[in-house]
Amino acid sequence: MADFFASPGLLIALIGGAATSVLLEQLLTPAPMLRRPIASWLLHFGIWLLAFCFEMSLFQRPWFAAAFVLAFLLFVVLVSNAKFGSLREPFIFSDFEYFTDALRHPRLYIPFLGWWRAALALAGFIAAVWIGLAFEAPLTRQLGVATFYQGVGWIALCGAGLVTLGAWALGPASFKPVEDLRRMGLIGSLWRYMAAELKPIDHAALQAVLNAAPPLAAKPNIVVVQSESFFDVRRLYSGIERKVLQQWDRLQRDSLQHGRLQVAAWGANTVRTEFSFLSGLETGALGVHQFNPYRQLARAGIATLASHLREQGYRTVCVHPYPASFYNRHIVFPLMGFDEFIDIEKFDIADKAGPYIGDVAVAEKIAALIDSITQPLFIFAITMENHGPLHWEKLTPDERKQHFGEAPPAGCDDLAVYLRHLANADKMAGMLRDHLAASPSPAWLCFYGDHVPIMADVYAQLGEPDGTTDYVIWSNRQDAEKSQTRDLGVAELAGTLLEHVRGTQQKNT
Repeated sequence: MADFFASPGLLIALIGGAATSVLLEQLLTPAPMLRRPIASWLLHFGIWLLAFCFEMSLFQRPWFAAAFVLAFLLFVVLVSNAKFGSLREPFIFSDFEYFTDALRHPRLYIPFLGWWRAALALAGFIAAVWIGLAFEAPLTRQLGVATFYQGVGWIALCGAGLVTLGAWALGPASFKPVEDLRRMGLIGSLWRYMAAELKPIDHAALQAVLNAAPPLAAKPNIVVVQSESFFDVRRLYSGIERKVLQQWDRLQRDSLQHGRLQVAAWGANTVRTEFSFLSGLETGALGVHQFNPYRQLARAGIATLASHLREQGYRTVCVHPYPASFYNRHIVFPLMGFDEFIDIEKFDIADKAGPYIGDVAVAEKIAALIDSITQPLFIFAITMENHGPLHWEKLTPDERKQHFGEAPPAGCDDLAVYLRHLANADKMAGMLRDHLAASPSPAWLCFYGDHVPIMADVYAQLGEPDGTTDYVIWSNRQDAEKSQTRDLGVAELAGTLLEHVRGTQQKNT
């Protein structure tokens, strides 16, 4: 055993790699505090030892093992910084799932990481493999297989001991990612979030908000549109022509209620807003599950607007012009009360408006459903057209001027692209309003944005929006009362919609 620990380069690789991991962690934005609880350092170095031993057990080369682990850590740091730059949130444990999603849907992720970051991370891995395999002989040649793996086992045992002590002593997470990263460090915060996900879900703490709502006396058709990156961007820049949202303005004027919507996401993470709307649950009540409720929470039988309406005889349909497997919606949506999921397979390539299926095609699909199904219908549409990366789309000289009464500052091309698609979202809102207005059956329309778009360069020129989106609640059977303006949190929106439906029915009886 003494021969193992006296091996040339082993202790240097082990200790030097651990020290380098601390330096790499300081490249994070925001950077973790060096003066942090000792428990977080125990976790940091314990995980380092375990990862080092894993690579050692595979390749028997200490320098290779250290370089490979450091290359992976560098990759996580680069991803975290890219995420923070776009979404104002660092890397968290549930984000590991997006690594496989990035392989299946690279256009949604790689552009935000940036090709140079991806190339740098790839270069790091290639360099680690090259250094390890070309310049380092395996220690098993010098020590024998038994001695080598005994030594690795002792290091792993030390690592496991540090992790056990650190996990026991480290305090709970706040589930405020920036705060937890700074206080616990990257590895400590990842560990705490992982441990929280593994705990049993406390169903008693999650009140069935929507199941507690009284049933509807009548059964009007209900259409809800969660519009990708929709918000009234005219608040951001006064030079945008008002008519870009003329149908939206008309819908607001004729609505029962409209206003700003405090959503559960910034720039991405649509499912946070989506689940909060459907469940009526505040994100703060979800603990670690607020970051991706479809990983575990949605599979646990949480009551939703869809299940509430299905119990009353509604046909519940989700329309989402993207693969149903994304975010595992094909698994969780039936558990959340949806009878049918219409995904990208039911659309044609001609339906695209840019890289994604257009909002007009989704509106046409909704109209066809309303005309073809005779039982009460609840449609929940999740649009895709205005999904980024906006900076990957091209503009003609005319499009740079379109929708602007006054040209924006240089560096605002993403805004022009966004307005191109926002105009189609506006058209969708008008199409649905007109179709439902002509319908002989009572019908309701709720239209809202899931989050503001990612436009970092634009915000650098014009200032960041406050993160709120916009919503409207409209009915084809409402009276001539003036529309109520009221700001809401997204968890309140479904309940407010049901209150209006019941209230209108009571007035008409």
